[in-house]
Amino acid sequence: MQTDTLTQQSQSHSLIASDRVEGTPVRRTSGEKIGTIERLMIDKISGNVAYAVLSFGGFLGMGQKHAPIPWTRLTYDRTLGAYHLDLSDEELKSAPSVAAGQEFDWGDRSREVEIHNYYRVPPYWGAY
Repeated sequence: MQTDTLTQQSQSHSLIASDRVEGTPVRRTSGEKIGTIERLMIDKISGNVAYAVLSFGGFLGMGQKHAPIPWTRLTYDRTLGAYHLDLSDEELKSAPSVAAGQEFDWGDRSREVEIHNYYRVPPYWGAY
């Protein structure tokens, strides 16, 4: 009975634990799966989520890529049980990304500017 109550509570509010976001599918409006959320990147100063790192492409772990997606570009779709992102295959292939296993230099602000310009959203840190 307590498990049912906890499940109902977790679905009735807007907060979610980060470990429950990791592995969540990312889909297009059509429902087609683009990839999954690998991890969240959180701004240390504000505490806000800056990026969701999208894991996509590849086969059996080979050729997989990670793309930092500004958090503001994602919306949660309860019906799909997934985050929603409208990007074509071509846009996703052209998006700033790194090969799985390769580190992204989060200290390189010019790379972050590239990401925000690509997705046409203002940066999480304010004007640049």
